[in-house]
Formats: sequence, structure tokens, C-alpha cells
Amino acid sequence: MSNPLLIAMKACRVASILAFLTATSSLIAQAPVKEIPPKEPSDPHNTSERLREIIVHLSQTIGERNLTKPKKLNETADYIEKSLESQGYSIERQPFQVSGYECNNLIAEVVGNDKPKEIVLVGAHYDSARGTPGANDNGSGLAALMVIAQQMRGKQFPRTIRFVAFSNEEPPYFQRDGQMGSMVYAKACRQRRDDLKMVLSLETMGYFTDAPDSQKYPPLLAAMYPSTGNFIGFVSDIKSKPQLTAAVKCFRKHCTVDAQSASLPSELQGVGWSDHWSFWQEGYMGLMVTDTALFRYPHYHAPTDTVDKIEFVRYAQVVDGLAKMIADFANVQE
Repeated sequence: MSNPLLIAMKACRVASILAFLTATSSLIAQAPVKEIPPKEPSDPHNTSERLREIIVHLSQTIGERNLTKPKKLNETADYIEKSLESQGYSIERQPFQVSGYECNNLIAEVVGNDKPKEIVLVGAHYDSARGTPGANDNGSGLAALMVIAQQMRGKQFPRTIRFVAFSNEEPPYFQRDGQMGSMVYAKACRQRRDDLKMVLSLETMGYFTDAPDSQKYPPLLAAMYPSTGNFIGFVSDIKSKPQLTAAVKCFRKHCTVDAQSASLPSELQGVGWSDHWSFWQEGYMGLMVTDTALFRYPHYHAPTDTVDKIEFVRYAQVVDGLAKMIADFANVQE
């Protein structure tokens, strides 16, 4: 038979333990929890650092660069040439005259070892709009081109990868025959019958924001696309849709930044507003990679287009993703 006194002592001890545990759990629940910030994606190529270095030089050391400041435009061309030469590239200049000034497109290649006449062309303009330092437009596109070229150097591909830095994309030379650098170059490609398997125009691509309703569109498109400007855009005309579809599918394998694509009539506002337009005129397919510029970027063609507006984490991820996508297209065997 159980001892009543012993049972009472055990019950008292259990009650004490339960009271202690209850008080302790309450204190733990009320204690502030130290938040661990999310770890940024790894950057094995130091891509963000290199992009920043280039854009700071373009927008701050050089500044506004166009034919209202021809010395600055020439200084930019020299900077591109020396930077790519330091990576082991041989640079070809394509000179052309505009208003009594010599302008230059600059060309560098990783020559294919199996099908060198099949070309993946990556282009970006290096001039800025009048009155702007051009950090995002188009320091970001040019910096992306230069960093991708650096990542491609020393590698071998069946196809040729050709990098072209274009002069005179901005008004008043935009879409003017003989004055816009990419038009001059696209005509030369057609005359040589260059086999351009892909044309990528890298244009204003460093601004990302998670602010609600930060993304705008041309008429009738808003219902079909996100209202937040945190994606990278791939844009083409209707004819170039096969190239666009293949590019976006490949890019998404290599980059976690959201990619949105649109194949639209070339006459629609913004669709042809970069150097890919010049290749359309010569019968080539081509597409633009962009943060959508004026449809998102509040500092478009403004003196406030400065390096502090660029979000380097996602921008660097996009550039690394594009480098892998370009390598995939240059590795095509059929």
C-alpha cells in the first residue's frame, strides 16, 4: 500500500519542476531574437566589384561623353581599347565621320575554333545622352560587355563571340544613317554577309527596385507583366521571337533574377530604342537586354543618372547569367 506522505512529497516536487519550466519558457519566448541577415549570392568572378569600377570611371572620371564633348568621347574609346587589350584582345576600330569628327566602333573577338564564321554578337553603346554622366545609360550596358569579354577570354568555343562597343546611339544620332554607330556597323556586317546567329544589345540594365507599382509599360501591356521593377527584360521585334525565346530559356537556367520577355511590333514605344534596331534594318534578328529604362528608371536621360542609382547585387547576377548564356550559344555544335 502506498505511503500518503511520500505521494504528497512527489506531487510537490513535480509541481515545482513544472512551474520552473513554465517560467523559463516564458522568458525564452519574450527574449529578443537576433536576426541573421540573408547571405548575398556568391560572386566568384568579383563581377560586382569590376562593374562598379568601370561605371565609376565612365560616369565620374570621364563623365558626359558624346559629340558635344568629343575629347570625352575619344577618351572613352581609348579606355575601352586599353581595358580589352589588357585582357589579351586585339582591338579593331571602325572609324566614321560625323559633323567633322571621327567616331569609332570598337571590335574584339574570341574566334571560334570549329565554326568561326558563325557569330554571336554582343553590343553596347558607350556614349551618354547630353547633359548626363550616363552611369546606367549606358555605363551599365558597356560595363556588362567588358566584364563578359573578360570572362570569355582564354576560353574556346565552336562559334565566334564578337564584342562591339558602338558610338553615337543617343539623340540626335539615333536611327540616323551614317551617324549612329550600330547602323554603320550593321551595314558593314550585311555587306560582308556576316552570319550573325545572335545579336544582343546590352542597354541600361543596372536599376532594380522592389517598390510597388515601380514598373510602367507602353499602352496595353501593363496587364500582362509585373508592376514591380525587379526583373531584367528581354525585348525583340516579332521577327526575332525565335531568338528571344531561346535566349530567355537559356538565361533562366543560369540566373535566379526574374526575366521577363516580350516580342512586340518594332513601332511600339521603346521596343527598338537601342542598337538592336540597326540590325533589324539589315535583316538580322536581334534583341535588347534591359531594365526597361524610361519605363522604370526615374533618372533616365537626367543629370542624376549616377552610380549610386545602380543595384549591383542583382545587376552582377544578370551579367554572370548572360555570360553563361552567351557561352552556351557559342558552344552550339549543329
